[in-house]
Amino acid sequence: MNTEHFGRHRRKIMPAVLPDHPGDAAGYEALSAYATEKASALNRHVLGYGELAETEWSALGLAAPDMDAVREYRLQRIRQQLEAFDLSAAILCDPLNVRYATDSTNMQVWSTHNAVRYTLVTHNGPVIAFDFHNCEHLSAHNMLVDEVRHGVPWFYFESGPRSAELAQKWAKELADLVKTYCGPNARIAVDKCRREGVGALQSHGLTLHDGEEVMELARAVKCSDEIKAIRRSIAACEAAMSEMEAALRPGMTEWDLWALLHAGNIRRGGEWIETHLLASGPRTNPWFQEASAREIQSGELVAFDTDLVGPYGMCCDISRTWLCGDGQPTNEQRSLHQMAVDQIEANIEMLAPGRSFFELSHSAKNLPEDYQANRYSVLFHGVGLCDEYPAVPYPADWASGGYDGVLVPGMVVCVESYVGRHGGHEGVKLEEQLLITETGYERLSTYPYDARLMGCQI
Repeated sequence: MNTEHFGRHRRKIMPAVLPDHPGDAAGYEALSAYATEKASALNRHVLGYGELAETEWSALGLAAPDMDAVREYRLQRIRQQLEAFDLSAAILCDPLNVRYATDSTNMQVWSTHNAVRYTLVTHNGPVIAFDFHNCEHLSAHNMLVDEVRHGVPWFYFESGPRSAELAQKWAKELADLVKTYCGPNARIAVDKCRREGVGALQSHGLTLHDGEEVMELARAVKCSDEIKAIRRSIAACEAAMSEMEAALRPGMTEWDLWALLHAGNIRRGGEWIETHLLASGPRTNPWFQEASAREIQSGELVAFDTDLVGPYGMCCDISRTWLCGDGQPTNEQRSLHQMAVDQIEANIEMLAPGRSFFELSHSAKNLPEDYQANRYSVLFHGVGLCDEYPAVPYPADWASGGYDGVLVPGMVVCVESYVGRHGGHEGVKLEEQLLITETGYERLSTYPYDARLMGCQI
């Protein structure tokens, strides 16, 4: 397509300010330019998040992020990692990495299993985005995207038995771009790619490095405007959580309750929910039951994990456990909840810049022996566009999958707890989201724990 309207030389897009139509007699290129500019002015990321979200954010005093600054910072972070690994470029296929590099979205969940979008980020040259059929306008709002091309759809659904042939076409175009813009350095990062694509790239003399490593390290440290975006996304998530809690009644199904979180997220400009983790009563132990048609009973615990990708594409990973109905919890329910609170709060106090992952794992507050079998998969993990590097397991799991590193300012981390006795009836899931600061931490999630489970009479 004609790409003259992409890149740093074009004018800034004003939301909902539509260009003048060039007239029915205009030529193909003029109509293409008009269509791109019109679609760009109406892009969801340009239009913003609407009255509901903006009113709530204003009431909380949450300033809007400067997304141009976020885009500049993210591109700088990618290029810093390319330099650190002596790489000349990155081919990004994971939709979240494409989002990080371009701040554009297109059928995000569908794209996770249909590799239709990808982006080439060069160390010293252009950023070139490749998109789905007639979707090139979706990156026009990002001044840092220099060119947008039609992607080569070589996944089997579209290419069928021509997949290997089209993989070669895909690889040749990218290899030619690397040779044009990256000089003699043929070392590149690739994050996710089927073996046919790997072989095709290598056949053009490219040496491939783990792009997932490059991008996880790039995404790990957030700038101040990304933190503003996270604050707003968490506020939207917690508003939806409040709607859930207000609606919780005996007799409603888990799906009835879970749907309110989805609805609240979408109404505030959120994007999707990564998991389906809401369970009630006996389904809360063991954990990792997905929401179901089961009717929630009075006196039962209801536990959930938001795993929610909200406004600005920022993940809100918060867990709470509530008591259904108007009664008081049992002593066992209070005990489970208090154990989870104690673990969460003790482990939050460990957070500080310079703290090693090994220390976090081995010095964290653990669980009694009869709760160990049901322990959560991690004690701490990073979060940004989704759950991200690092992941810090329990000490019992360190040998099988733990790795060291240190917390640094600008990381956003979640502290996890699941408490359920092995073979027990119910369990409690809690999780908080926090920012690592220069001197310690700041709690970003603010939703209160269930007052009755905390022992308060209401």
